[in-house]
Amino acid sequence: MREFGYERADDVSGAVALLAADPDARFLGGGTNLVDLMKTGVERPARLVDVRELPLDGIEPTADGGLRIGATVSNSDLAAHPEVRRSYPALTQAVLAGASGQLRNMATVGGNLLQRTRCGYFTDVSKPCNKRVPGSGCPAITGEHHNHAILGASDHCVAVHPSDMGVALAAFDAVVTYETADGPGESPLTDFYLPVGDTPERETALPPGALITGVTLPPAPVAARSRYRKVRERASYAFAIGSVAAALDVEDGVVRDARLAFGAVASRPWRARAAEEVLIGRPADGETFAAAADAELAAARPLPDNGYKVTLMRNLVVAVLTELAEEAAR
Repeated sequence: MREFGYERADDVSGAVALLAADPDARFLGGGTNLVDLMKTGVERPARLVDVRELPLDGIEPTADGGLRIGATVSNSDLAAHPEVRRSYPALTQAVLAGASGQLRNMATVGGNLLQRTRCGYFTDVSKPCNKRVPGSGCPAITGEHHNHAILGASDHCVAVHPSDMGVALAAFDAVVTYETADGPGESPLTDFYLPVGDTPERETALPPGALITGVTLPPAPVAARSRYRKVRERASYAFAIGSVAAALDVEDGVVRDARLAFGAVASRPWRARAAEEVLIGRPADGETFAAAADAELAAARPLPDNGYKVTLMRNLVVAVLTELAEEAAR
């Protein structure tokens, strides 16, 4: 492990200035992903700037009825917050599905959004990987890829984003706010993660040296009836092989509004807009739900060993939407 310096930031502007002065520095929140990558040699920062004590740990309502979540809020506090549980239950469920209690106590909202892929080729520095060394290749395409992308991948990378939280945030149109040396900025979460294309090393639209300060959830009445369902290879905490965040508003048996996002199928949380378009205005039944899933998955390009994900995701979408429709009919 490379030797590194350590500093604790006193305020947001000071944290940004520290990183601007040292391009090899990294912000440190809970460290549940960054420190692991430092141990394996994937990340080799010269300095860590600790932002955990910055005043970014609040959860508060916005003037328009949404919710503002600070970047250093722990995953545990986010999942337990009464307003999150009431207005965005799928977000609570996603966080609770994401890791053990010990990890949730340490991990932060900002850090969760920036966690790196769990692809074995990425985390093994003895192997080529276009994310680590652009142009070196993607051995997962012809190697081990059973849990890799079926949507939005390219010939340069087929890894998936591991966040559960990010899937729920994508479904509810979350906006990421950040601070740079030139001032504040923001990005819708669906634009925050870049398409993998031919530059998989560029994962987000976050400007160099920027510090995530929070996430804003706009008001979304449909989100009050929402659910997150995660499929994994073992019952204990593990990364998803497929997940769905869904919300459904049904009146007189017809879908009035719907939100849908997929996890573990692409390099970023995947907002299923094609599926949403099929759902709205149609009967809330299994035929509609299957048609919605098929519309989204028509773009799937599975590899030889992960085609099962297409069927898995179709079944998962139908099951979750059926549960929500039955709940609405009670």
